[in-house]
Amino acid sequence: MDKIKNDQYYIDKMLTDLKFIVLHTKGISKGELEGNEILFDSMLFRLIQVQENSRKLTEEYKNRHRNIPWTDISGLRNRIVHDYGHVDLSVVYSTLVDDVPWLIDELEKKT
Repeated sequence: MDKIKNDQYYIDKMLTDLKFIVLHTKGISKGELEGNEILFDSMLFRLIQVQENSRKLTEEYKNRHRNIPWTDISGLRNRIVHDYGHVDLSVVYSTLVDDVPWLIDELEKKT
């Protein structure tokens, strides 16, 4: 039986990717991330997936949760996809270690 693809479905997918990021970046330095091409690429892919799923959320959901920076999530994805070779490591690193845990907490409050 197919899963119902509602807001909760997409939130769950986002949480899966976000928790994967936390698991694989715990305690990593910016230099270690930069030196590990496979990990860096994997983290960028997961960030893209988070945005892809966030855009499938209803406007009603996004309006009820205005504290989540939906535009910033889309903006980062666009920078990754359209300027891949020139992604600012500092922005990505900060997103991974600071913003991702915060976003997990916010999304889990809503579920």
